[in-house]
Amino acid sequence: MAELMATLPLAARGRFGLVTLIRAATLVLLWALWEGAARSGLFYAGALPSSFTIAAAALDLFVMPAFYYNLGVTVLEVAAAMAIGVASGISVGLALGASRFAGKAFEPYLQYLAPAPKIIFLPVFMVMFGIGPGSKVAIGALSCFFPMVLSVIAGVRQVDPVLLRVGRSFQLSLAQTVAKIYLPALLPPIATGLRLGLGVAIIGTLLSEIKMSNRGLGFLIMQDYGRFDIAEMYAVLAVIFVLVTLANGVIARCLRMKGRG
Repeated sequence: MAELMATLPLAARGRFGLVTLIRAATLVLLWALWEGAARSGLFYAGALPSSFTIAAAALDLFVMPAFYYNLGVTVLEVAAAMAIGVASGISVGLALGASRFAGKAFEPYLQYLAPAPKIIFLPVFMVMFGIGPGSKVAIGALSCFFPMVLSVIAGVRQVDPVLLRVGRSFQLSLAQTVAKIYLPALLPPIATGLRLGLGVAIIGTLLSEIKMSNRGLGFLIMQDYGRFDIAEMYAVLAVIFVLVTLANGVIARCLRMKGRG
């Protein structure tokens, strides 16, 4: 870190240090507000536990085999949902973005359906796939599909037409055009779709687990709520937040490395 700072101009180093300071101060302020609210007596006892109580509950959580089992279930469901949602979103986005006629015919449906809460489809998916992981994966995949497909459609339409004409002049096949022209140009839209899709896929999966499941982190949250173990409930929520943040960071880093490559 020190070597990196030494290579930056003085003004840039000053701005970098100020930004880091502001971020650290914001975290400290949020922590202080939480502790103040927890100790204020304005909430029911146990409804807003101290951060130290939550940290102790998190430590207890990490030695519970049931936590790792439920975490594994949710991770697998989200991973499957992301794989289906991303693959279908990119495929449909390429098809609708590259064809003006198909885009005009079908894109309005996507635009109108995208803001709809996907949890309303849970009863349908439960009938189709049962109350097991299938319905949770379906909700997560559907949630991920919309931000991905809309991002890819917008990205395809921003591809330089000159590149497409060059590809046609070299008689590239459809697969070669997608691999050599579209996908490299679509890295930023795909990155946006991935990060948005990850968030909504996790939300859809967790909501499905909360509504109807006997395993997964959503089930664990409702179990804690049912026995009023609020500190452990907050600990599970904190773990989910940290994991989502790390996953977003990994996606962003991988795409930056791919862009430099």
